[in-house]
Amino acid sequence: MNFERIKEKINILADAAKYDVSCSSSGSKRTNKNKGIGDSSGMGICHTYTEDGRCVSLLKILLTNHCIFDCAYCVTRKSNDIKRAAFKIQEVVDLTINFYRRNYIEGLFLSSGIFKNADYTMERLVAVAKKLREEENFNGYIHLKSIPGASDELMREAGLYADRLSVNIEIPSVKGLKLLAPDKNREDFIKPMEKVKNEIIQYKSEKKLIKSTPIYAPAGQSTQMIVGASGETDAEIMYTSAQFYKNFNLKRVYYSGYIPISYDDRLPSIGTEVPVLRENRLYQTDWLLRFYGFDVREILNKEHPNLDTDIDPKLSWALRNLQYFPVDVNKADKRMLARIPGLGMKSVYKIMNARKFRKLNWEHLSAIGLALNRAKYFMVCDSRNFETKDRTAAQIKGLILQESKSKFSKTYSNQLNLFDSNLPLTI
Repeated sequence: MNFERIKEKINILADAAKYDVSCSSSGSKRTNKNKGIGDSSGMGICHTYTEDGRCVSLLKILLTNHCIFDCAYCVTRKSNDIKRAAFKIQEVVDLTINFYRRNYIEGLFLSSGIFKNADYTMERLVAVAKKLREEENFNGYIHLKSIPGASDELMREAGLYADRLSVNIEIPSVKGLKLLAPDKNREDFIKPMEKVKNEIIQYKSEKKLIKSTPIYAPAGQSTQMIVGASGETDAEIMYTSAQFYKNFNLKRVYYSGYIPISYDDRLPSIGTEVPVLRENRLYQTDWLLRFYGFDVREILNKEHPNLDTDIDPKLSWALRNLQYFPVDVNKADKRMLARIPGLGMKSVYKIMNARKFRKLNWEHLSAIGLALNRAKYFMVCDSRNFETKDRTAAQIKGLILQESKSKFSKTYSNQLNLFDSNLPLTI
């Protein structure tokens, strides 16, 4: 093995892989068996967090950065003058095993540019996972990026070896994809997603009858959208996400702020600021849809096509719907408690458990650990001390922003950099 060449390949192909953020590992339950190496139960992703808060790592590389497509937004597009490289299948297997044994990583995230065609590329990705499982007895976490247009047979095989599969739809809208990647067809992204969804359902059904049935893609599937490259509104982005969650049972949709990489009139110019704050707001909205019981149409619609940048989406919704407030924490159901700005789901469950024993007042709420700095404007409890003034939405917003600015102004930019974790949000 030429170690200098391998090192060069890692530098090239790991750097190219950094633009893909859709690599969460939550949900996998593949345990160590047959005295193999690795265990993906709770294992994770490069520099992110598992559900229990642990920071874990992953070898995150491309199989190759050669590509037959010329997508304007992609650093590996065929017209881009960059160094090219490609790993052999065995090289990726050896790197994964050697890195794992040295405790550098806890799994593999493998994506690729498309060389020759979709099936040829997908076949090589599957071969890496198959060798790791069957020849190396590796039971650690494996995430494979599905190649748009790959055959159903390859997608079925991929899910038998990988913990998670994902197909990046890249651009949120069909019109945006046609503008920036005219050689690609949206249907090529949809087909493998549909296949994975159906296989997961089928294998789960069969396992109820036959215990020896293998688990297919135990961590499910995810996708990623590029934000800010093609001019979509936040409503268009989140309506697309809601549709994909509903139609394909996705575990996650990831939002990646576009990093200007080329001089192209169709794209934001080089030097344009990466929309990190917008990315943050989209993730918060995504959390509201998945965990807080919101419908996307409540948050984004014709009257409000874009999210506010100065306040989070739940607070924005509450200020537009003051007729639902204040909420009585001693009587309200879980749905309404979850809509109080500043209360996360853990706080909601604390309230619901505590009020079984007595009516709650402000002292009780503070004692069980609730953050009331913004919630106090939207709730009442068993106490006469309440923000009873008849304030407008603008006045409440001003008070909250004034308090937040003094508390978080120095750390807010750093918090945004940490946002792509797998930890639940309190909004």
